[in-house]
Formats: sequence, structure tokens, C-alpha cells
Amino acid sequence: MEDIKAYIESGILELYVLGDVSQAERLEVEAMAAKHPAIKAELEEIEKSLELYAKNNAIEPAEGQRDKILNSLLTNLADDRNFSAKSIAEKEAEDNVIQFRRPESVTVYKYALAACFVLLIVSVAALVNAYKQINQSNTLIASLQSQKEQFSKTVSQQLNDIGVLRDPTFKLLRMAGTAKSPVSGLSVAWSPAKKQVWIDMATAKMPVNDKAHQYQLWAIVGGKTVDLGVFDADTTAKDMVEMKPIASADAFAVTLEPRGGSPSPTMSEMMVLGKF
Repeated sequence: MEDIKAYIESGILELYVLGDVSQAERLEVEAMAAKHPAIKAELEEIEKSLELYAKNNAIEPAEGQRDKILNSLLTNLADDRNFSAKSIAEKEAEDNVIQFRRPESVTVYKYALAACFVLLIVSVAALVNAYKQINQSNTLIASLQSQKEQFSKTVSQQLNDIGVLRDPTFKLLRMAGTAKSPVSGLSVAWSPAKKQVWIDMATAKMPVNDKAHQYQLWAIVGGKTVDLGVFDADTTAKDMVEMKPIASADAFAVTLEPRGGSPSPTMSEMMVLGKF
């Protein structure tokens, strides 16, 4: 197993893929790959990495380069002198040439360079993948933070609603619908001691108002009406809404008014009414 690992790390596989090996080295690599699945798998991974690198760094040839090459080929084919037989002197000169063996140190450097090249490709791919994962993590953290804030807000509102319902100073009144809207209904929680007034949107049964109108809550005190604020009938609302404070009231009523409210109630638009 160590021999296989050392063989893979030697750099010969990268040079084989790049086509920079001798015939003997090529045959050796192919024999090792056929014998050891790990070496074959490493060769396939190196080929994929080089193909990916070549694809991502491909450079389009200059315009007109294709025509230039084809014209050059046609010119050479038309010139018989380029294919004339070599002279005897030239052949003798070639026969006298002595082939020198490539220094071993150059081969080692070549292997090391090929290995570094493949390592660079793998490192770049790893960095890109890590960058994507970091971005995904940051998005997830932001989403969780938003959910946490929303959850905290919901819990705080629910604790406040429970506090109102459990406070013995509060009186609960269910206002019934009028002839204008018999099916309507709205609950009011009022504390004369704290001068607080809350309406319960979770149990409200009010027709949804349009953008030009709002509902307005009134307190009836000694036969006079006192404005306690406006609200919208939202069928998705589940919270209690605090209205304007008042210390004394004989009854409560809700009318439909132009958006923003009116100085005095429109009696023909009274939706609910309730007395203590």
C-alpha cells in the first residue's frame, strides 16, 4: 500500500496525463493502472481536474488564425522541396549524432512541477467550494437571526396578552353586533385603575375594511362619546391592540369612519356596541 501511495505521489501520473513520458514510462503507468484500482482512480481524477482547468481557462484563438494556418499548410504542400530526400551528407551527420540520456534531476523537477500544477488546480477548486459554503452559512445565520427576533416579539406580545387577561383590575366586555352588522363582535379589556383599554383581535368578528376607511373605538361617558383610536380589521391578526387610555366609561362602541378617524361618530355606521 505504501509503494502505491509513493508511486501516486511521485508525479508520474500527472506527466502521463500531460503526455510528457517516455514509451517505457507510458507502458509502466498503464500496467500499474490495470493492476491497481487506486492508481486507475487517481488517473481518472487527474484527467477530470485537467479537463476542468482547461475548460475554465480556455482562450479563443485570434480572429483569422484558422485561415492563416490553412493557407500555410497549402503553401507547404505545393512546395515539393519541403519533402525532398535528404542528402547523404545530412544522413551521415544524423548518424553521427549521439543521443544523450536526460539527467535524472531534470526528470525529478518535471515530476514535481506537474504535481504542483495538479495541486494548484485542486486547491483552487477547494477554495471555490469553501467560499460557496461560507456564503450559504452566512445566509442561514441571517435567516435564523430574523426568526429569533420574530419569535421574541411574538413571545413578548403573548406574555403581555396573558398579563392583561390575568390582571384583576381589567374588566372584559364582549360588544355585540348592531342592526348595521348583526354578525359582528369585538372584545374589550378595560382597567379603570390603570386607564388602559385593549381590544382582542384574535376573537374579533368585523368585516374587513377598505383602504379608504377604518374602524374607530368610542367610549360613552355620561352620554358623550370619547375617541379611543382607530384600527383595521385584519383577519390574520391574533394579538391584543392597546387603544387610547380612559378612566371612566359607561359603554363602548365601534363605528366605520374615513381613514384616520372622525371627531364624532357616524351613528349610521355603528358596527358593535356594549355596556357594562
